[in-house]
Amino acid sequence: MRDKELLIALNFVPKLGPVKIQSLVEEFKNYSEFLRAEPADLFQIPGIGKIMSGRIIEYRGKIDPDEEISKAKKLGIRIVTLLDDDYPEILKQIYDPPPVLYTKGDIACLNNQSIAIVGARKASNYGRNTANRFAKELASMTINIVSGMARGIDSYAHKGAIDASGPTTAVFGCGLDIVYPPENVNLMKKIIKCGCIVSSFPLGTQPIAANFPARNRIISGLSLGTLVIEAAERSGSLITADFALEQGREVFAIPGNIYSPYSRGTHKLIKQGAKLVENINDILDELYLDRFDIKKVNKESLESLSSIEESVFKIIDYQPLHIEQLINSSQRNSQELNAILTRLELKGHISALPGGYFVRN
Repeated sequence: MRDKELLIALNFVPKLGPVKIQSLVEEFKNYSEFLRAEPADLFQIPGIGKIMSGRIIEYRGKIDPDEEISKAKKLGIRIVTLLDDDYPEILKQIYDPPPVLYTKGDIACLNNQSIAIVGARKASNYGRNTANRFAKELASMTINIVSGMARGIDSYAHKGAIDASGPTTAVFGCGLDIVYPPENVNLMKKIIKCGCIVSSFPLGTQPIAANFPARNRIISGLSLGTLVIEAAERSGSLITADFALEQGREVFAIPGNIYSPYSRGTHKLIKQGAKLVENINDILDELYLDRFDIKKVNKESLESLSSIEESVFKIIDYQPLHIEQLINSSQRNSQELNAILTRLELKGHISALPGGYFVRN
């Protein structure tokens, strides 16, 4: 227990990092010994130096690992360290894994085969639908969908997994006692019910920009591969992809509209060698996982449609079509067509967009 307390305490020190924490753990062995250490003792440890030793001494007096453990327990949060048997095995395999993880929900889902799905916050309807569909199909195979619960692609990936009653994991760039973005509080509750939320940051840590690269490194580290769906040329999603490559994991990308700024990042990845993905079998084949019967799923999903609904559905594309185009193509009056479109939307096959446009999900 004392060793675990030492890891939790060291994890509080800003900019200390996994490498230096490991050096300190090897030097002091337990928390009590660490508390007795003099500045000169710290200064002599390789990689620590004068500035960092001063910072450690400063924060050491402010940290109570027992209080942190007690606070986490009251919130239903488990603190897992590299010393614990249930620390995710796949994350142990990366270079310098985070020494401490805060988790809430079913941590066992991290032992499932996992795929990360990340992308733009300001995603298009195409991007949101693609994230939802890919996550739903993968999660239906009990593949754990890992993302960052951010706005846009991340949120729709989590929602897709939840719709399939499959596992999903959200990695936070802040303490688990803080919901970010705040509007995702209900989504977070659903994620906890079917999967888990994870953070390497102590409770109370605010979601500042400097935290997100560490968050992205865990997202890729927990996953066999990372799928990027819509990303600007300079994007956090590309940082996640870079981490995946460093960790020896696969990178996948969905192609998009060549005129969209949110396709530049994914197209850049494809040019650099990322696997171009059109359906989940492109991912499964690359990872040597069992193939998915997409035709069967599509057939079953259409069985709930009447012949009239199916005839209209076949007209609707993945690119938005205006109601007037649909009236002309279907040769139905506006009142009849609107009734059919409403039924298709309620069944989850299409989405209505502003301005009278409709798109296939």
